[in-house]
Amino acid sequence: MPAEVLHDRTHATGRVRSRLVAATISAASVVDDELVAAFASLIPQLSSSPPPSAADLAAIVNNDNSVLFIARLDDGSIVGSLTLALYRIPTGVKAWIEDVVVDDAARGHGVGEALNRAAIDEARRRGAKNVSLTSRASRAAANRLYQRLGFAPYETNLYRYGLDG
Repeated sequence: MPAEVLHDRTHATGRVRSRLVAATISAASVVDDELVAAFASLIPQLSSSPPPSAADLAAIVNNDNSVLFIARLDDGSIVGSLTLALYRIPTGVKAWIEDVVVDDAARGHGVGEALNRAAIDEARRRGAKNVSLTSRASRAAANRLYQRLGFAPYETNLYRYGLDG
């Protein structure tokens, strides 16, 4: 049976309710052992990159041009995160969603959608022209979510220049 998900999008933080998962979305404001431990668990579910240190997370949380959204269950445990990065260029404010991850146990119950909606609302509040993101083709569920939220494929060539060794 599909979970019932309700969204309160009156502000940048939303509330998601489901019969199986209930999570609150908020912007991280404090980097503590709990947040570091949550990322130690979440990042391996997303990437082969090492989890961020407390200093790495503090650099995101304390940067006016980024917002680290987290999803907490009613019991307080962190089950997801998303980073929204904003920057100004001559043609306006741009926003990027990066490193979206929801714990395996909480997937499929609206947590990823709520994280993305919070980021979209925040980008709109800050005057961004649009919100961009990338997603590997192998992440079929994530790609369906992004399309359902209104993201459209953007015809471009993505180039990357590696600077790490």
